[in-house]
Amino acid sequence: MKIVITYGTFDLLHIGHINLLRRAKSLGDYLVVGLSSDEFNIIKGKKSIYSYQERKIILESLKYVDEVIEEKSWGQKIYDILYYKVDLFVMGSDWQDKFNHLNEYCEVKYLPRTEDISTSCIKKYIKDV
Repeated sequence: MKIVITYGTFDLLHIGHINLLRRAKSLGDYLVVGLSSDEFNIIKGKKSIYSYQERKIILESLKYVDEVIEEKSWGQKIYDILYYKVDLFVMGSDWQDKFNHLNEYCEVKYLPRTEDISTSCIKKYIKDV
């Protein structure tokens, strides 16, 4: 069984998120999603509309997602890769080359972003309306 892992905040779920999760799942048999905790988002300088628990429930309802785990720190990724016996680490192309150091533990792949959509754009649009 090929295990794939990806990470994100996944706030205000949109077509870009769905595309990433669909493509990640298509690259393996089992998709683990590391979902940033509310506390970790503060460290990253992000503020989510939905709480961690709400975002987790939303992700768990998607057919592409097999398991959601809590992401609490940047350094957790190596532990997760080893613990879940991950074969492929996937991120959007906006993270290009940021996780190449993980190649020591598994294959790393960056998937193209869906153009003209992001949570930041949605939040800005809502604010401007």
